[in-house]
Amino acid sequence: MVNNERKNSGDCSLADRARQWAQMDPNPTTKAFVLELVSQMDHDENVKSDLEVMFPCYGRIGFGTAGLRAKMSPGPLGMNDLIIVQTTQGLARYCQAQRGIDEEGKKLSAVVGFDHRQNPSLGLSSRSFALLAKLVFEESGMDCLLLDVTDGFVHTPLVAFATKRLGAAVGCMITASHNPKLDNGFKVYWKDGCQIRPPLDTQITDSILEAENLAPWTHYGETLERKRHENRGKYDLCFGLSDPIETERLANEYFDAIKSSGLVSGQASLLEEEGWIPPRVVYTAMHGIGHPWAVRCYKVFELQQFLSVPTQERPDPEFTTVTFPNPEEKGALNHATKFAEENCCDLVFANDPDADRLAVAEKCRVSGRWTVFTGDQIGTMLGHWLWSTLAKKADKPVAMCASTVSSSMLSAIAKKEGFRFQETLTGFKWIGSTLDSLRSEGYCAILGYEEAIGFSCGEVVSDKDGIIALGVMTELANSVYRKNLNLSQHMQCLYDLYGEFVSNNGYFVCHDPEVVHKIFCKIRTGDKGSYIKKVGDYAVESIRDLGVPGYDSTTWDKKPTLPTSQSSPMMTIKLANGCIAQFRASGTEPKFKYYIEMQGKPGVSRAEVIKELMHTSCIVLDTLLEPDANGLAKL
Repeated sequence: MVNNERKNSGDCSLADRARQWAQMDPNPTTKAFVLELVSQMDHDENVKSDLEVMFPCYGRIGFGTAGLRAKMSPGPLGMNDLIIVQTTQGLARYCQAQRGIDEEGKKLSAVVGFDHRQNPSLGLSSRSFALLAKLVFEESGMDCLLLDVTDGFVHTPLVAFATKRLGAAVGCMITASHNPKLDNGFKVYWKDGCQIRPPLDTQITDSILEAENLAPWTHYGETLERKRHENRGKYDLCFGLSDPIETERLANEYFDAIKSSGLVSGQASLLEEEGWIPPRVVYTAMHGIGHPWAVRCYKVFELQQFLSVPTQERPDPEFTTVTFPNPEEKGALNHATKFAEENCCDLVFANDPDADRLAVAEKCRVSGRWTVFTGDQIGTMLGHWLWSTLAKKADKPVAMCASTVSSSMLSAIAKKEGFRFQETLTGFKWIGSTLDSLRSEGYCAILGYEEAIGFSCGEVVSDKDGIIALGVMTELANSVYRKNLNLSQHMQCLYDLYGEFVSNNGYFVCHDPEVVHKIFCKIRTGDKGSYIKKVGDYAVESIRDLGVPGYDSTTWDKKPTLPTSQSSPMMTIKLANGCIAQFRASGTEPKFKYYIEMQGKPGVSRAEVIKELMHTSCIVLDTLLEPDANGLAKL
């Protein structure tokens, strides 16, 4: 996400902006790289163009759906050492300014984790960013625990868990999750273990942009080089700045919390008593850091260990076997399904590279075809399973939540079974905080999910956790297969019980925010200056607009109950035939996303519902988005 209101330093001379940046940059490699480009810019138009992209007059990387996220490169729009220093300085100062009465006299603390991403040509990496963040927090007077393990990297959910468990003021994870290999990010958790959300993100940004926080407080690069020299000859890539022993203690507490949470249903011992053999599972870490955490998870759940895809098992910053390291992308699971077929396995489970999301695929033993389940289908199965198992142990009323762009099926289950369902805005910063709010109201909040294969099972972590979801989903699968069903058949049983829900979700590549603005304006003013009343031949039954100032045709005052946003608008349109279409721009990638769903009427087959949905989808997308006219492309 880019903050275009921020004017960059200098008198808007390109060379001056670049030199001023290089002067503050603690990284000698990127400093030299920028100064070399400046020396060539008058003789090479391509070099000048590159510098103009890196150092625009306006614009600075800002907090989006998942914190900071951008390509690793110099300048105010990239992820680099100076951005990390400035961001952490502003964040540390904000934490100190927010110190509560009960924290007076106590030393504030921070938790920092990192993954395996790197751009060696520029000397940039998640590890070096984490080391700098550690130095900045300590320079500010805060304690800082840098999480590190001897056999790999920590997964993102451990940072959320550790932040809350330790009572830290803030937690930071250096990762770009499933983004392309040259991207990186800076995800921020508040003291409650949830991702930061408004107004925290804006207030932290204001703190970062204060002049005293934009200039490095000390020579961090020199400090890092001194630490490197002091630890020469030791196999310690963090130069004595991390704490593997404390990290392992926290990892043990994390798995102990899972074991005592009620999530482990005892399926393993039940199957062993019956002498029944569970389905064979293939697991892939998608070149990320998930494998050792997945192994430990299976031990906690007492599950038969999976087979791991060897070519994708170890952390690989090149993500060698996939175009995009995102389990949702078409073809991303091809290596895993091929390996599963070679080893006669029924199921494939995939974490994304930082192991906070989970994808599931299944091979039909009869047809041999693979089904890749949607995030909504996985979320529905998890919700029904947790209602059938964990909810029975609860001594409080049960609640679940899902993002507004997720399927309505979990809401239908809640209505029929009698537990509370809460709709949230898109993103786990909203889902996690909603789960926490429900718990403070006295509910046992046992599931939060989003259609983008993010799931929070139980009450261990207030963020999406692909490792916990892996254990729960494997138990669920074992239970289903024990009944001589597969997951696809089980999903159909749920449709039969709660209604047919069919969705068509996707996205168009969109690099121009003005196109998004144009589309939303058309919906808002398409009928003589007011909201549209028809889409093709379909009458519009209701509209909800979560842009500013906001609108909801279904409420008495025409105001939406969910928060509105100028920077992250979202539109929901319900048509007379029951089709619900939602539109939003991604907060982390150049994508314009659509979510279209239809619930089948009693007596109508699933095939007929799918046919009607696809017909309606074509009309909705062509009429409202006009892909060709707006230059929207599909990959």
